Amino acid sequence: MMAYLGINWNCRHTWLTSSKNTLWCLLGCSIGDFGTIAFFQFYQILWNPILILSLAILNGLITSIALETFILSRQMPFRSAFNTAIGMSLISMISMELAMNLVDLFITGGAVLTLPVIPLMLIAGFLTPLPYNYWRLKKHGKSCH
Repeated sequence: MMAYLGINWNCRHTWLTSSKNTLWCLLGCSIGDFGTIAFFQFYQILWNPILILSLAILNGLITSIALETFILSRQMPFRSAFNTAIGMSLISMISMELAMNLVDLFITGGAVLTLPVIPLMLIAGFLTPLPYNYWRLKKHGKSCH
């Protein structure tokens, strides 16, 4: 049994749950992130790629919180849903956003969406926070969803 940081990392159920939670977060983050990059790319607005990617990160966080609020508002009052969404792990969301945008920056040299880079961004965005989400769920019983 593999124990590191005081938890068992071999729990299939926790990996499945944390993977599901991470996918929901990835969906929310990707909407704002990809939408921002696509906007600048489509309208050929020439900003510094770091500024575009920074705005994409911010918009990704906002859309992730909005999606989470919407999902949770079906299970609880809106105010509670919003507070829960705001209380999600920003560490997980920020690491996801950074991973996605660093992949874009390293592969394309800037804020550019192409068919080859999008899957790589999504894979990086999923895998980067997954161990943290597993740990958080296992150690504290806390997840976003």
